[in-house]
Amino acid sequence: MDWWCFIMAVCMDDATEYRPTERNEVLISANPRAGARSGSGAVQELEQALEQRDYQVEVVHDLDLLSERADAGVSEGRLRAVVAAGGDGTVAVVVNSIPVGVPLAILPLGTENLLAKYLQIPPDPERVADLICAGRTVPLDAGRANGRIFLLMVGCGFDAEVVRRLHAAREGHISHLDYAKPIIDSIRNYEYPPLRVYCDAQAVAGNPTTTDFPQQNQPIDAHFAFVINLPRYAGGLSFAPDAVGTDGRLDVCTFQEGSFWSGLRYLTGVVLGQHESWDECKTARATRVRIESDGEVPFQLDGDPGGNLPVEIEVLPGRLRMVVGEEWVAKEGG
Repeated sequence: MDWWCFIMAVCMDDATEYRPTERNEVLISANPRAGARSGSGAVQELEQALEQRDYQVEVVHDLDLLSERADAGVSEGRLRAVVAAGGDGTVAVVVNSIPVGVPLAILPLGTENLLAKYLQIPPDPERVADLICAGRTVPLDAGRANGRIFLLMVGCGFDAEVVRRLHAAREGHISHLDYAKPIIDSIRNYEYPPLRVYCDAQAVAGNPTTTDFPQQNQPIDAHFAFVINLPRYAGGLSFAPDAVGTDGRLDVCTFQEGSFWSGLRYLTGVVLGQHESWDECKTARATRVRIESDGEVPFQLDGDPGGNLPVEIEVLPGRLRMVVGEEWVAKEGG
């Protein structure tokens, strides 16, 4: 194994976990449909960069095969990391396919990779290879919604309807322009059915008239609902700017009124960072959340369709073991 990798691992502080240098196998999970226009060469560059550092590398396109290879690598003590090459949807799919505790690195590709931005990981194969070589990993919470792990957030209502329409018509790589028609169609047709949000928390923030959080028999009534693990959303929006990925809790943000114009006003409040002070916005932190509706309401997980309500959501403390750089740990106090 490269002596530089060994020195980097030994010299760093003890705040994080490091892979033993004898673990020399790396699996790269590449989705041919995700980021195909911009990322076809990046996976090959990462493979070559890792091989130059004396790693045994296998690029895997089939998720069943990825799971099989990861299980074998863990049991035999040779798997250093799995790389998810793609956007947030690809990363979530990979997390759902590999054993708990396997270090996960990201090669950001595709339309959006908010988790990579949160972890300050650039779309640079050489840099990603350096991070894997250094072996610095940190635990992050994840969430689980109806049995599926998510990394960033769950959205219920209008945004999930846009996601549902987008993926129903999907034929290949998604660009930002592809969102235009689903957004317009949703504006024209979405009826904003009411939602009931149950949490196990005890207090609601951002609502000066309420001190006790609704218990299991008294839900929050809303028309927009977001359950956030990490403070990242498309377009730079932050529904829960104080969300922390290591506190063992999920942040809940709901909006009371249901119409296109109220949604537009709420969006403005989020952009300006004012929404949490509004009476119509209720926020909380919880370890378990249930969202239901009498209508047929979709929900989305990290930008991918999740199905229709009801949805049972729970936090999974420390479920992720992410490969990161020293700069991120220093900033986040890892």
